[in-house]
Amino acid sequence: MARPAPRTLNVVASTPVTPHMLRITLGGAGIDHFPAEQESAYIKLIFEHPGEERPLMRTYTVRKQRENEFDVDFVLHEPAGPAAQWAKNARPGDPILIGGPGPKKLVDNSADWFLIVGDMTALPAVSVNLEQLPDDAKGYAVIEVLDERDIQPLDHPAGVELHWLVNPHPGQASVLLDRVRALEWLPGRPSIWAACEFSGMRALRQHFKEERQVERRDLYISSYWKLGSSEDQHKRVKSEDTAAFEAQSS
Repeated sequence: MARPAPRTLNVVASTPVTPHMLRITLGGAGIDHFPAEQESAYIKLIFEHPGEERPLMRTYTVRKQRENEFDVDFVLHEPAGPAAQWAKNARPGDPILIGGPGPKKLVDNSADWFLIVGDMTALPAVSVNLEQLPDDAKGYAVIEVLDERDIQPLDHPAGVELHWLVNPHPGQASVLLDRVRALEWLPGRPSIWAACEFSGMRALRQHFKEERQVERRDLYISSYWKLGSSEDQHKRVKSEDTAAFEAQSS
């Protein structure tokens, strides 16, 4: 299937969510042919890069979608990358070129229980996963944020426990892993979804695959960024790591 052509959208609103998260609502005429039901799908924000052959692209998640607009949440950090800097300066009417949407990755709702793990970059996708779970779902969500004030109310089934971890120094591989290891492993087949910084992803992946022997079909795990690397650098390292892991697992 051919990739959808990039489209120009416009900023509708800029809304602070927490001290380190900013919500940009996108809409405008360009959204007319954007497909429905794309919450948790990824999009590419495309920025012209003077002096370079290719534009800069940064990957973000569709957080909430309505008929003529959708929200994208940005983690605010220093130094700000091109996308976060654009978001901080964005005003209603500003244009932005958008690629995608790409495929959605969600937990398998037929599982017996659920484990959802992520840092702040994954919080939009974590939120969508929690919202779409069945009412009788049970399990855990483990979420790392920069500041206690970044903890936000999330819609989730009563049987899913939320575990918030405050870490002002993201990128430490053991933070999420230590809390996951401390959880009671529930009976039955799990569906596990995890996304975070690269080193944390590798630590979690080893835990799930080697210590917990989770079946491949029951695990989605990805790194959304790598400490000290640009998105382009992270993309290369991620691709090499995935290839090496799959070769080792085959």
